This record gives sequence, structure tokens and C-alpha cells, in this order.
Amino acid sequence: MIWNLLTSTEEQASGCDSWSSWLMIGILFAIIIVWMVFSRRSQKKRQDEVQNTLDAVGPGNKVKTIGGICGIVVEVNNEDNTFVLETGTESTGKCYIKFDKQAIYQTDAVVKKTEPAAEKPVAETPAAEEAPAEAEAPVEETAEAPKAEEAPETEEKKD
Repeated sequence: MIWNLLTSTEEQASGCDSWSSWLMIGILFAIIIVWMVFSRRSQKKRQDEVQNTLDAVGPGNKVKTIGGICGIVVEVNNEDNTFVLETGTESTGKCYIKFDKQAIYQTDAVVKKTEPAAEKPVAETPAAEEAPAEAEAPVEETAEAPKAEEAPETEEKKD
């Protein structure tokens, strides 16, 4: 269809049809450009998440490498972008292997999300003091719980 639009001559198409074909081609290019922008954004977001996860790996984290080797991180060298992995057990003998951080496939490291201090209002302290008063409200509702149990009994009598 697009090929037919591009190869059509002025003799075959009237003035109105040529404008509509150019409009369709313009819309097609606009859709492709918008798709490329959004896919680039999502790719950048995924790369940032992966990098944050790799940066969160520290001694004591369990790691599985892309080669399938599982172990516990013993040491992390951020300058060389490497880490030392301890594999094996006491009975079979422990082995220490040095890997590049990019070799991490899975980890149990938790990325800590820090909130900027500017976003936290000072008025949060009184709200924290009000929390115990809100906790008492469900206690009062439990006292009304027998009334809620009576309602099903009346429904059973109607059946």
C-alpha cells in the first residue's frame, strides 16, 4: 500500500489524493519517531535499574553469575569494577573467584531508594504523634462487632 502511494504519478491521482497520501506518510513517520523516543526512555530506565542493582552488591550478598556459578560476595572493588565470590562449603573446600561486576546475573542485593531531604516536610512529626490515636479507632469498632454478627442471623431467618 505504501509502495503504491509512493510510486503513484500525478496523472493517476487527483490533487486531493496526493495530499492525503503525503499526510498518511507524515503521520507514519511521526508515529515511528514517537515510538523511538519512548523505547529509548524505557531502555535508559532499565539500564539505570541494572546499574543501581550492581552498585548495591556488597559483601554478604548471594550472587549468581552469567556462567551459573553461585556464591557469596566476599569483597567488592569499585575501582576495578570487580568482586570476589566465595563458592563451596567447609566440607568440600571453599574457593574464591574474582569476577567483573557485569557478570552478575541474579542477586539478593536490595537497592535502597533514598528520598531527597527537601521533599520531607517538617510537619510530619505531629502526624506521627496522631498515629496512636488512629490506632485506637479500630478497637472501638471491635466493640461493635457483635452487632455485625447479628445481621447475618436476621438474614438467615428471612430464608
